[in-house]
This record gives sequence, C-alpha cells and structure tokens, in this order.
Amino acid sequence: MRSCPAGTTAPPSVERVNGEAVRRWIFERHCHPISAWSRWATTPLLLVPVWTRRWRWAVPIAAWLAINPVVTPPPWDNNSFATRAIRGEEIWMTRPTSDAALTVLGIVGGTALISALIAAWRRSGIGAAAGTALSMAITLLAWRRYAHIWEANQSGR
Repeated sequence: MRSCPAGTTAPPSVERVNGEAVRRWIFERHCHPISAWSRWATTPLLLVPVWTRRWRWAVPIAAWLAINPVVTPPPWDNNSFATRAIRGEEIWMTRPTSDAALTVLGIVGGTALISALIAAWRRSGIGAAAGTALSMAITLLAWRRYAHIWEANQSGR
C-alpha cells in the first residue's frame, strides 16, 4: 500500500489515543469524497424507521452512520469539494463560534430535519420530502462555508 500524502493509514495507537488523535483519524477518512457524499446522500434513510414504525431499521441505519466516516481511506489529494468541506468542518469544530452563519445554518438544517421526521411520523410524503431536501440543501451550503474555512486556513488568511 502506498503512503497517503493526506495523512496516515493506521488508526491511532493505544499509547497515544486521545480525543484529538481520534478526531483526526476519523476526519482524515471522512473527508474522502466517497465517505462525505455517501453520508450526505443517505440522509433520507433517517426517516425510514419513523415512517414505517419499524424501529429495527434504526439499527442498520445507525450502524451505517457510525462506520461511514471510517471505512474509506484518506483521500489522495484535496481537489474534491467534499474533501475541502469536511477538512474545513474539522477546523471549524475546534472553534465553532468563529462563524455565526454556520451556527445559523446548523439550527435551520436541524429544524428542517426535525420537521421531516415529524412529517414522516404523520406520513406526509410531501412534508417529509420537503424537510429532507431542505436539510440536505442547507448541508451543502454549510459545506461551502466549511470549504472556504479550509481554503483560508491553507492560504494563511
């Protein structure tokens, strides 16, 4: 296996495991475009257990959401928009009050997803679809801001 210029390929060793090392290891894999885009694209799956009222569906969906950020290798470069966005999200997480617009986007996106879940419970297809679509669109807006954070960080601004 060739060395990845974006980071290491091995999980943090037991001797040096701490919150930052684990966060870095997870984000280094989650910023792979396949991980980021597949997680984004599976957002509608969150509604399945609520809509069907078959709570057993929550287990595989939760498992997918848990393993998705770590099943891909680190990306080979930073050319992908998704890679830059997820790298920017990691930077933002270290100082979340640095961008008030991201806080607003998070609140609005979360509210949209909650409204989609409520609509799914009520079995309103239009409401569930609209809330999910809005949540996913807001995620893309947030990704754009995260990508700008990463780009500014790289240029030293």
